[in-house]
This record gives sequence, C-alpha cells and structure tokens, in this order.
Amino acid sequence: MNLDDWVAASTRELADLAQLADGTPAALDELLHRGLEWLGRIAPYDLAVIFELEGALLRPRAGRGSLFRPEVREYRIHLDHFPSIRLAIEERRSRVFTEDDHAHGDGDLFDGLMDFPHGHACMVVPLVTGSEVFGVMSIDRARCGPYPRAVVDLVEVFGRLLALSIHCIRQNQRLARAGLESEERAAALERRIGEITEDASVLGDSDNLQVRELARQAALVAGTSSTVLLIGETGTGKERLSRFIHEKSPRRKGPFLPVNCAALPSGTLESELFGHERGAFSGALRARPGLFRAADGGTLFLDEIGELPLDLQGKLLRAVQESEVLPVGAEQPIKVSVRVIAATHVDLEQAVAAGRFRGDLYYRLSVYPLRLVPLRERMEDLPAICRVLLEELSARVGKASLRLSAGALDALRQHDYPGNIRELSNILERGAIRASSGMIERADLALFAAKARKRSGAGETGTSEPLVSLAENERRHIQRVLRATGGRIYGEGGAAAILGLPPTTLQSRMKRLGLRRETNA
Repeated sequence: MNLDDWVAASTRELADLAQLADGTPAALDELLHRGLEWLGRIAPYDLAVIFELEGALLRPRAGRGSLFRPEVREYRIHLDHFPSIRLAIEERRSRVFTEDDHAHGDGDLFDGLMDFPHGHACMVVPLVTGSEVFGVMSIDRARCGPYPRAVVDLVEVFGRLLALSIHCIRQNQRLARAGLESEERAAALERRIGEITEDASVLGDSDNLQVRELARQAALVAGTSSTVLLIGETGTGKERLSRFIHEKSPRRKGPFLPVNCAALPSGTLESELFGHERGAFSGALRARPGLFRAADGGTLFLDEIGELPLDLQGKLLRAVQESEVLPVGAEQPIKVSVRVIAATHVDLEQAVAAGRFRGDLYYRLSVYPLRLVPLRERMEDLPAICRVLLEELSARVGKASLRLSAGALDALRQHDYPGNIRELSNILERGAIRASSGMIERADLALFAAKARKRSGAGETGTSEPLVSLAENERRHIQRVLRATGGRIYGEGGAAAILGLPPTTLQSRMKRLGLRRETNA
C-alpha cells in the first residue's frame, strides 16, 4: 500500500469509528485499539501504548504488541521526569529517542518495567488537536536502530488523524453528558413543579374554611384560559398558586414566565414586556422578542401589577384584550396566545379611584379574582406549613429531620407575620441555623420572636385608631420597620428581611410612598 492509499484508508477507518461512536468510554477504547492495529501497518512494533494525560501524569489507556503485558496497564509516567515528552507535546512533533537520549537524557520510557536492549527503536507521538491534548503514543521495537525518518513522518500524520478522531468521540461524550444533565435538570424541574402543585393542592386539606374555598376556586379556573387576578399580602404564595393554575391548565406544556413588574427597570419595561426592533433606540443592536412573545402558548405571571407605570397600562390592556403586542419601533402588531395571571398586594379599586390604575385594565384583569388568606388568619395551619418549610430548609442548612419543639411552635404562634409565609420561612431558617441539632427550640427563635412580639404589640394600645386606606397602612408599617432597623434595608435584621421583600422591591415601594431611609422618615 503506497502512502496516499494508506493515508486515505486510515482516515476513512478512523473517521468511520468516530462517527459511529456513541460517546461512551467503550467507544473510545475501541477507537484506540483499532488505531494501534492500523499503526502496525506502517511502523512495526513490539510494544505500542497510548497514554492519556491526567494533569502531569500519563496513564496507559490502550496497548498492543508481543511485549504488552498486564503490568503495563498499571504503569505511570510523570512529565516532570521526562521533559523531552513534555517538549514533544508542546511542539506537537514526534520524538525519536536515540542511544544518547537513553544514556544521558531522560532515560528509557519503560525503565524498571521493560528490559529493552541498548539502542532499540523508540518513538513518542503527541496526540493533540487544536487546544485539546489527549496524551501521547509510544512505540518500541526490541531490535536496535532508530525508526527511519519517512516512517516517523507517517506516524506523525497518523497521530494527528487519531487525535482528531479522539476529539470527535470526546465531543460526543460531552454532548451525551450535557444531554443527561439537561434531562436531570428537566427531571428536577418536574419534581419542583410537582412539589409546588402539591403545596397548592394541600390548600384543600387546610383546617381553614377560607383556604379550602380558595383551593376549590383555583382548581375550577385552572381548567380554563380565563385571566386570573390574585390578591393578597406579600409572602402569601401568589406565585406558587399561579404556577399551580398553569400546571393544571391546557397550557401546561407551554412556558410559565413569572415577572415582577416592580423589579423591572422603568426605562426598559416596555421593551422587556413587548420586545423591540433592531435600532428602535440607542443600544438596540438586535431585535428582542419580549416576555409576551416568549410566553406564547403558555402563561405569563405578572406579579406586583399595581406597580406598572400608567403609560404602559394601555399597552398591557391591548395585549390582554386583543392578544397582540406592538414591539418598540415596530409598525405592525404581532399576534400572541398568552394566558395572563396578575397579582397584587394593593387595593386596585382604590388605585383606580385615585387615578393610579386604569379602570378598563383592572376590569379586564379581574375576570376571576382570587383572594389569598394571610397567615395570621389561618394560624390553625401553622404546624403543617412549618413541616413543609422545614423539609425544604433541611438541605440548605445541612441538618436532617428539622422539627420544632412545642415551645418553639408556641413562640411562632405569637407572631402576626406581616411578611406571611415568606417571613415565617426566614424565621425558621434563622432558627435552624442557630439550633445545635435537628430540634429547633424556643431559645433558637427567641431573638426573632421578641422582635415579632414587639412589632405586633406596638399597635395594641387599647385606643381606637382612625381607619386608613391599605396604601396608607402599608406606608405606616414600612415606616415603623425602617425606624426599628435604623433605616437599614439590606442584610439579616434589615427592613427587607423583616418585611419578607427583596430589597429592590422595598426600595421601589418606598419611592412610591415617599419614604426615606432615615429613622425619622
């Protein structure tokens, strides 16, 4: 077989093996053994070994030849002891070892394992493609005399072909792992969705009549495509309930996108929701579809809908009512099929009366309003809710079988929970961190419960206070918490943590309510 025929044949052989490989370690081993078989056709050997590089250590991965024996598989070569091999890898050139190399250089590659005669034929071929280094291939013959230059050149070409084939199989392995990880992530997401929907379904087993009715109504509307408005205080689980409605709806195979309207930057809010065309404004280097189009065929959950600027409410009305959006800079609207579930903690009817919220949008969103029950009005469910939350917290704090003592549960019952379940979760997590074992005692909650009792008792003066709007009540409560924290918003014990709000959301509400961070706000 001449050179051209050999190169063509070996290329086809290795390429076929790489293409047919399924990305498993067995496929790579098959390639390496077949590669050594082809190598023998141009460079006869008594021992040929392919080493895989792991850090600075070369580990045998495949071997053939009359001198190959089981001990070779356990052999290891450290690059620090063989600088000539390291140089061959760096320069990507084959290295033929001479008698002088064996006598005065690195020494023989298999010193201490093989008893080759002085002057035997020996060669090392780097297996490198692009920036990926697999390792080296060593070739030895028991007879004396180096390999001819023509053979060395052929083997170097073959090494590059083999390295490229190894790269292809490794790429298949990476893709297979990525696919497996994607499947695992998808399975984890399915489990999480199952937990969320199960949490919502548990509402039907509540000891509170209002909560059981909420569960029944949520199940009724879930099977439709009607717009839903969730009304409830911060931390009552509006997003969980919205995901439950989505998962029980005909749109469950479509996307579910939760959006916090208060957290989106006001300058880009229109673009975030409805998208934009390329060049629509400075910095719009490419078109963007927007959240409505991203949720096409599924559900868009608009949390804190009361925080949406008035100038965007008309566009939202059109999107909900006409099922179409007009991206910024576009001339023609685009049809979308999106179910909207909106949520708010403010009194939208009062906001409509005050001119802060469009009446037509309010009535379009409140096709099927659901009012979530605050935790302080369903305290009979506190033990069951704590059990669910503690199960979720176990992995996070690294303590198995978290549970509450009777004294700790009694301390938790004394709290009014302005931040509802989110605040309860924060208190339990802090208590779990302080607990010396899986049992959370009253003392572990004392610091937080004392603050809670002080807050809840602040308004129990025995005097009759004038009734105020929900917005004013919210303003006063945030103001009171800011005073208690000395104006600190972030961190443990900060106002955001006490209120059970993200710091950015709290700052947005403070700005809307005209509050400052000073204690005398």
